[in-house]
Amino acid sequence: MNTKDKKKVAVVILNWNGAALMERFLPSVVRYSPEEIAEVVVADNGSTDDSLRILAEKFPSVRVVRFTQNYGFAEGYNRALQQIDVPYAVLLNSDVEVTPGWLDAPIHRLDVSPEVAAVQPKLLAERERDRFEYAGAAGGFMDKYGYPFCRGRIFQEVETDREQYDAEVDILWATGACLFIRTDVYRSVGGLDAGFFAHQEEIDLCWRMRARGYRLVCTPQSVVYHVGGGTLHVESPRKTFLNFRNNLLMLYKNLPEKELHRVMRLRFWLDYLAALKFLLEGHPANARAVCDARRAFHRLVPAYREQRVVNQQLAVVQEIPELKSFSLLWQFYVRGKKHYGQLPQ
Repeated sequence: MNTKDKKKVAVVILNWNGAALMERFLPSVVRYSPEEIAEVVVADNGSTDDSLRILAEKFPSVRVVRFTQNYGFAEGYNRALQQIDVPYAVLLNSDVEVTPGWLDAPIHRLDVSPEVAAVQPKLLAERERDRFEYAGAAGGFMDKYGYPFCRGRIFQEVETDREQYDAEVDILWATGACLFIRTDVYRSVGGLDAGFFAHQEEIDLCWRMRARGYRLVCTPQSVVYHVGGGTLHVESPRKTFLNFRNNLLMLYKNLPEKELHRVMRLRFWLDYLAALKFLLEGHPANARAVCDARRAFHRLVPAYREQRVVNQQLAVVQEIPELKSFSLLWQFYVRGKKHYGQLPQ
């Protein structure tokens, strides 16, 4: 058996005009991903900068998969993983610095627990290295109205890492910034939803896996540092649009029938309240983005009906413990619960 046959994980980085990020962060990935078990792959989404030249000149050991256009996060990874033939894949953002042994705990969990489909490490902020990073912190959950949160981050409130979330736990969703996943499960559940383009597609994927009986786990023994962009107080209107639209699509696709209409009725009022809040805070473009997102969602519902039917038919777990029964808005804004440890457990 040659070295290639022994590899069990492909570390897949999706790149689009990220030459500077690769020069900065790819060295840690190459250094701390032992070639005996791991292959590092960069899937290039039609970059027009110096990405391909830099990869060829400075990272000859990295496998490059070239696309002729920018397929976005979701479809880019779907196409990249079609070319991966190992048991596990890591979807890794190009702005992530990994650490020694970062592969060990997640791969061990996948090796010994066949019912675990996906794992994430502890995600800390690259700029403030003692703080959690917005995009996934120490594992993701969701409240009953579709608002995602993490151990270490609720809305824009990000905690300092004091090892308070160092226990390995089951989660609802693993961050797309560093997502370890079984490649066969990824394909069998349909991969990332390409219609999302970007934002919350990993939560949708993880919810599908969880409903079909798989577990998802955070292994905080593994640590990575993420630059990210979630700490900005006001998101771009485009990001606001995608977050609101995709969140509604995700709820429509995955909520059980008994929950769907009640949740969607309340979300109508909550979303327009969010738009009003943007408007009063002097961000009219974001307010418009929320309204546009709701209109786009309703236009897309007919195209998603079949996916909803399939998801409901294949769901074997009706009551998901990691899908919380409380309102995060109530806990955060009314009761003042700013940290995960303060929420009802």
